[in-house]
Amino acid sequence: MPGAGTDHTRPPIGGGPAVILVEPQLGENIGMAARAMANFGLDDMRLVRPRERWLHAKTRAAAAGAEYILDKATTYDTVRDAVASLSFVYATTARERGQGKIVVGPREAGAAMQARVAAGQSVGVLFGRERTGLENDDIALADEILTYPVNPAYASLNLSQAVLLLGFAWRDAAEAPLPFAFKPKWPPAPREMVLSFFDYLEEQLDARGFFRPAGKRPVMARNLRNMFHRMNLSEQDVRTLRGMVVRLIEGPREPQTRKRTGPKQTPKGARSQDLMRRDDGE
Repeated sequence: MPGAGTDHTRPPIGGGPAVILVEPQLGENIGMAARAMANFGLDDMRLVRPRERWLHAKTRAAAAGAEYILDKATTYDTVRDAVASLSFVYATTARERGQGKIVVGPREAGAAMQARVAAGQSVGVLFGRERTGLENDDIALADEILTYPVNPAYASLNLSQAVLLLGFAWRDAAEAPLPFAFKPKWPPAPREMVLSFFDYLEEQLDARGFFRPAGKRPVMARNLRNMFHRMNLSEQDVRTLRGMVVRLIEGPREPQTRKRTGPKQTPKGARSQDLMRRDDGE
């Protein structure tokens, strides 16, 4: 079932590096990895010797709307077969393996992958088994090692978390836009409106002895005005602030009451019209 933020009216983004999961044991982890890939526009999932019957209901549920990645995933008998079509391969590991390979972090790898893919190369990233990670023979098939700046005392990542960080590094390197931006709900308050509020506020504070000692009044008034100026007040902000001060000064509004002088006569047909208005939200 799709989660919050899933919009099937938009076509999914594709491309990017292949995500190669070596001997994944849990279908749920494969599903969550697919979800992480979809989050950042990756769609090439390759599975090396996954557990038999890995694609089941729990796998699809964990994908949370990214089933299209599961349905097009390819399986291989060996890591060599899975990387054979790729131009460049990273191996992910949290441990130094003594193989003399260049070690890069996600930021450097993200930029390098973007450049390679833009040049027409195919790139892949190896992710190891849930419990033991990649074996040395797996890493020997890679060009470089990709590792993350994790806590050295607790470097173990869930498989889908590792895939998610890769996806973020890939998309971040492309300087992809955020899915939405701030949109002002109200226009900025005109200067005269703001100054009028200041005059009213200072008048009320003055009447209640706020500006004491009197010699500090100019400084205190300037501090107040500068505080509100830093807020970049909108028209609605000023109206709300002024209304708050009015209620504090004048007290609560009088409750509205209806006076009834006698039984109300309902014209023929009026009751049905009244019910219709209520249904419309009146």
